[in-house]
Amino acid sequence: MPAAEARRPPAVRILGIDPGSVVTGVGIIDASGNRLVHVAHLAIKTGGGDFHARLQAIFEGVSEAVAQHQPDEVAVEKVFMSRNADAALKLGQARGAAIVAAGSSCQLAEYSPRSIKQALVGGGGADKKQVQHMVARLLQLEGPLQPDAADALATAICHAHHRATSVRLAAAGARR
Repeated sequence: MPAAEARRPPAVRILGIDPGSVVTGVGIIDASGNRLVHVAHLAIKTGGGDFHARLQAIFEGVSEAVAQHQPDEVAVEKVFMSRNADAALKLGQARGAAIVAAGSSCQLAEYSPRSIKQALVGGGGADKKQVQHMVARLLQLEGPLQPDAADALATAICHAHHRATSVRLAAAGARR
């Protein structure tokens, strides 16, 4: 085994969630230091019907992804305040259904849309196409990504970057 691989920390499985009341994105990656590996991604499409049924679909879809991929940590995009209070409330409820489905056994981290874009593209005002492009490049994916799944993967990547920085800072503090 090469020395670099021997020093690489064990992989951590991260589930990223981009909540939405019509489409919720889910992305799963394995992160080991700066190495990122795509595991899976999906878009849970709830349609436009009964809101209770849409929340149930989100809960079931995220629960299934958790059961299948068994993440160590979960990263969720925070709700941004919109001008439409009803839309913000529905988004918050969709986010809550996804968080509950992720379970309490995983560590949960939350990131604002701006900080996710900053971590991936280098600017908090990046558009969706830039985020999709960077996700595809960082995870070596080919073909177009569905926007909600790309945003979920971006959330997982953001968490991996924050996590790697925290580990490096802790190690540096321990050496002092």
